[in-house]
Amino acid sequence: MKSKKWSFSIVPLAFLLTGWALPVLAQEEEPLQISGEILIDNRFRTGDMTWSWNENRLDLQLEKKIPGKAKFFGDVWLRSFGFPAITGTDQLFNKDLTSPYNIEVREAYAEFYGFLTKNLDIKIGRQRIAWGSAWKLNPTDNINAYDLEDIWDFGRHLGSDAIRLNYYMGDFYLEGDYVLFFRPATLPMGDWSSVLMPQVDLPAGFSLENFSDSLVMPSWKLGETGTYAVKFGGYLPGVDFSASYVYGRDGFPIASYNTITPGDSLGQVNIRSILYYPRLHIVGADLSSSIGSVGVWAEAAMFLPEKEVVAVNDLSAFGLPPMDTVLLEKAPYFKVAAGTDYTFKNGHYINFQYLHGFVHERGAENLNDYFMFSYEKSFFDEKLKIKPATVALVVSDWQALDRNYALVWMPFIDYMPNLNTVISLGVRLIEGKGDSSFAQMDDMDEAVLKVSFKF
Repeated sequence: MKSKKWSFSIVPLAFLLTGWALPVLAQEEEPLQISGEILIDNRFRTGDMTWSWNENRLDLQLEKKIPGKAKFFGDVWLRSFGFPAITGTDQLFNKDLTSPYNIEVREAYAEFYGFLTKNLDIKIGRQRIAWGSAWKLNPTDNINAYDLEDIWDFGRHLGSDAIRLNYYMGDFYLEGDYVLFFRPATLPMGDWSSVLMPQVDLPAGFSLENFSDSLVMPSWKLGETGTYAVKFGGYLPGVDFSASYVYGRDGFPIASYNTITPGDSLGQVNIRSILYYPRLHIVGADLSSSIGSVGVWAEAAMFLPEKEVVAVNDLSAFGLPPMDTVLLEKAPYFKVAAGTDYTFKNGHYINFQYLHGFVHERGAENLNDYFMFSYEKSFFDEKLKIKPATVALVVSDWQALDRNYALVWMPFIDYMPNLNTVISLGVRLIEGKGDSSFAQMDDMDEAVLKVSFKF
């Protein structure tokens, strides 16, 4: 009966939106705007000269405006992506395997201005709800799931099917968001796939032979799959700020039950794991400003698991009782970001940001420190841009820094033959020790060639 109550409550809302939108649609319209990007992205490992990435993307954006009344927007990716997945001659007849491709609807929404009252806007459909003021990595940006398919495309998120309300009060605003369906984070592709997965801790003398898992998704009931969020923000003299709250789910799964059985050889074990997505309360705040011509920003979020996450380890195959392991305590942990940037008159630009806690890290004891610095210099009216010092330092244990760090150096050169095109050439060189995600990339140095044309 609960579902019927919800359905009857949605019907009046649908009629209200339809009755309000039809007069809006009759207003004078602007022509359909078509824009987007063509991206060519190829990479190979510098160690064994193996191709590691192949992407040819058409990012197509459609926008229709009714001035002062409404906007309709769509963003679709059409991609030739990956490498041929051929294991037999019978597959040579299948172009889906010889030339892999995919189509992805990134955004598709309708936005109405002055809905019911002149100060209220409403946006309905698949949309990117971006929060935070930090550079690309935002601790408060937790409504849309992370899209980590390309682990180097920091800050990329998936769109969410949502209803968004914004009420404006002079220099301030109040935002409310309801995400209809939970979507988990997308993990990295190919040989990057294991980088963000949790490490399996085994007793001394044991080694892992096989690991398998099953994933428990939230049910499709409204109370189980939805995300709820509210934000208050605005402008004070010299400062943009916001305070926010999200009640949603962790986008990365965590184990709840592990079945451990003997492997084929002495000391080896097989693990079958059941994982799920726990509920979280997230309280955040951010601000951005400038000191003279120097930009500054700061952002922080408190994550509070709804309940303690305990993994049950089933050891019955060894004749032993179950053993519980606490993976995530019901205790708050904090992620923070702070940074600054400055553009010099002679074409020099610097950017520095500190981050405590990467997107997949959780629990106060498991958050690493990240220091990111970039310097670039423009030449020939910004047609040539040299980036010799894009560096990231990751520290996972300050007490044993020499054994728990990662250093990523990413020198690049960008050339713009015209205003719409950028040709990028560079490398990513990684060195590290320890168990942090980026330290595990120690032997994954890459050379990169990108071409981007925006229209």
